[in-house]
Amino acid sequence: MRLNIEHKTWYAWEHPVKLSTQYLRLTPQNSVHQKILSWELALPCDATRTVDTYGNVMHVLTLDTPHQMLEIAARGVVDILDEGELAADPESTLSPLIFLRGTPLTQPDSAIRDFALRYWRPEAPLASLEKLMGELLLKMPYRPGSTQVSDTAAKVFAAGSGVCQDHSHVFLACCRSLGIPARYVSGYLYTDNVEHVATHAWVEAWLDGSWHSFDITNNTRSTRQHLRLAVGVDYLDACPVRGMRLGGGGEDMLAVAAVQQVHSQQ
Repeated sequence: MRLNIEHKTWYAWEHPVKLSTQYLRLTPQNSVHQKILSWELALPCDATRTVDTYGNVMHVLTLDTPHQMLEIAARGVVDILDEGELAADPESTLSPLIFLRGTPLTQPDSAIRDFALRYWRPEAPLASLEKLMGELLLKMPYRPGSTQVSDTAAKVFAAGSGVCQDHSHVFLACCRSLGIPARYVSGYLYTDNVEHVATHAWVEAWLDGSWHSFDITNNTRSTRQHLRLAVGVDYLDACPVRGMRLGGGGEDMLAVAAVQQVHSQQ
């Protein structure tokens, strides 16, 4: 499947910002799952390209003159390859055990630990996580606008609804409470469901020496319609755009992403 992606983010502030720095994880990489045919960032000035702790391509964009608006755009064309449901990192030197580490956003409480244990069968770990994924979606239906970006796994689990970020954080908390390394994945999703946004999040769990994908929001392990951008221990490590600023007062932010299938290939 060939996908065309366009993603724009706008910031506007009440007063001029003296200094701002944005950390952009907006550049996908080639893998057994995806082939990048073209990709570019449109930024107001040059950014420093680097690689973060988890192997994600990261651009650091710093504006050190007063500004009251900021626009960041990413666009490209990517082939999603039919390589099955297994996500592997053959070149990574980072131990999967790092993804056992809990974070404030993914810390399990007693309710989450009990929920995970209810469906856990040590003799069938993959089947157990598949069951857990489906039961979690039943307990936490997809409901846009029902949570905040800073809500913890325990809070959204108790509330009983959420979006892909919340589903992923709770599933990460479940996996880690069971001693299974698991990581947050950010990216894009091609879907005909107008209720779901194009930016997306899912989870990869380390079992039997490989990474296995779990898209809790869509109750699927298939990633044939997914484009991966970044991975991390939670949303804060893998979100496409994250930054800080000096001054500016109130802030308005708008992000729009479109993922379209390219039907004619030349």
